[in-house]
Amino acid sequence: MFDWIHKNRRFAQAVLAIIFLPFAFVGVDSYFRGSEATTPVASAGGQNITQQEFNLALRERQEQLQNMSGGRLDPAILDNPELRLNVVEALVNQRLLLGQALRSNLTTTDQQLRAMLEQAPVFQDNGKFSLDMYNQYLKNRGKSAVEFEAELRHDLLMRQLDDAYSDSHFLPRTVIQRVVKLTETQRETSTFTYAPEQFEAKATIEDGAVKKHYDSRQDEFRVPEQVRVETVTLSIDSLLPTTTVDPEEVKKAYDDFASKNQVQETRSASHILITADAKAPAEDKQKAKAKAEDLLKQIKAKPASFAELAKAHSQDPGSAEKGGDLGSFKRGDMVKAFSAAAFEMKVGEVTGPVETEYGYHIIKLTGVKEGKSPSFESMSAQLETELKRQRAGKKFAEMAEQFNNIVFEQSESLKAAADFAKASVQQSEWFSRNAPAKDPKLAHQKLIQAIFSDEVLKNKRNTEAVEVAPGTLVAARLLEHKPSVIRPFDEVKGEIATRLQRQRATQLAAQEGRAALEKLRQGKDAEIKWGDSQLVNFSTQIKGLSEDVRRQVLRTDIAKLPAYAGVESPLGYTLVRITRAIEPEKLDAEKEKNLAQAMQQAAGQEQFAAYLASLKQKGDVKIRKEQLVEKKEKDK
Repeated sequence: MFDWIHKNRRFAQAVLAIIFLPFAFVGVDSYFRGSEATTPVASAGGQNITQQEFNLALRERQEQLQNMSGGRLDPAILDNPELRLNVVEALVNQRLLLGQALRSNLTTTDQQLRAMLEQAPVFQDNGKFSLDMYNQYLKNRGKSAVEFEAELRHDLLMRQLDDAYSDSHFLPRTVIQRVVKLTETQRETSTFTYAPEQFEAKATIEDGAVKKHYDSRQDEFRVPEQVRVETVTLSIDSLLPTTTVDPEEVKKAYDDFASKNQVQETRSASHILITADAKAPAEDKQKAKAKAEDLLKQIKAKPASFAELAKAHSQDPGSAEKGGDLGSFKRGDMVKAFSAAAFEMKVGEVTGPVETEYGYHIIKLTGVKEGKSPSFESMSAQLETELKRQRAGKKFAEMAEQFNNIVFEQSESLKAAADFAKASVQQSEWFSRNAPAKDPKLAHQKLIQAIFSDEVLKNKRNTEAVEVAPGTLVAARLLEHKPSVIRPFDEVKGEIATRLQRQRATQLAAQEGRAALEKLRQGKDAEIKWGDSQLVNFSTQIKGLSEDVRRQVLRTDIAKLPAYAGVESPLGYTLVRITRAIEPEKLDAEKEKNLAQAMQQAAGQEQFAAYLASLKQKGDVKIRKEQLVEKKEKDK
């Protein structure tokens, strides 16, 4: 099993993505027959994709995106035609691949499935597979083990098709080396920039240009709708100051912690082993014991000789050359008889012979490190805070529903909600939909959406209590509202004039730069004061060299040197001169290996995409787009 995992590391790493797959199927049989009660949203390879399957996949994909964003995405973004089409196309791809895998007689073994589940982090507790966590996961998702494992088997089948393309593409080494050489070759480069500031005096603006710009682009000067609100917050943190814990509870929590986190006593020892197999004849065992007893007498007569005698006589190859030193160990780390003897001795004491299944040991205890837990004094403050937070969390859960009811039922004011939460009403500064207030609570997308709703802006009601973070509810109410307006011409004409003049100066700089570039390419003197030379290649970033200029340096043909190029940007027109190409003396083997893997993977993905496209052509794929844009109520 573990050999299979090792060979399929890339697949094992993708298990999380599989488990949270946004396009999970409804059940095993739904691969082969659609629901009779609904019109299919699509069909592929003669099999239907039902509305139920699509709704489930869409909801899971929306939940995944919302979780990835921390709940900040506007729900409207998560229900658009593009996302719906993306979901159904993914279902179509799965249906086609599964059908092809089954027709190709591909199979998955119980061993493969077991390894996949055991390696999934979501099912692991302290690095080991937890059956309890697995069952809880199935319960949360409303799936049976048979149904869920059937889905994973189907995914394994489809992965075999993917791997067949990803792992089979071959690229000649000469091609790889050529690419590595290209990326490592350094180009000696110098630049010169015609800046717009040099041409501002010549950059005149036509009469009426400013007013014309204003009239044709008024949205550029629109001030977005803005609000100021007041808020009330109920949170676990706000309940902490009034939450108390009895000192006896803190002491009990410490005792529980200490019992579970006791640092075990460790001991250090050296030994001399005279081997005797447990099944050896009694005579052989007696000879081994006699030799051990003789060595013990020598040690007691001359205690300092222990290490010397261990090197000369101990038959434990791992410790003999170290004078018998075994290092440190906890109770139970050694075989039972050895451990029992070692944990009854005092430091410096020598005892033996101690019989184990390995033979006879002479043991010298060299050190003791007592086990201990952190003191109550060092832990009490932390434990008290944790207990308070637990109690405040419980209180928060009890208060949350009532807080929300008060906000809703007394929607003309936040005073009652503030009194209930024993919190003050806070006022915000002005903010808009796309530029939230500095207060992090008001940056939550769901709360912003509620604030800018008609219920709040027009009907002057409170927002609902929105959970902006775990254990934090916020309700808001409008204080002031500024509708979206267009700034008057007299206010912005100076900004427009400056902008147009800058644009004209940039155009003049580009004209001058292009003229100079043409002269350079013709071998004429353009009177350029080039900057210092820099070495540029694909793998390095150069300070002071913009990414656009760097890319131009790398794409310029250097068959004939010096080579020249130009780059136009809002900062002006930059001339580029390449005077020398410095090829690497030796190719980096690690880079060659990594590049080969990346290119092989990219080529494999391209081939797999082409294979999938061919399946679509043959699979009579039909997507009923009208089914994807029906009212949301149908999805519920």
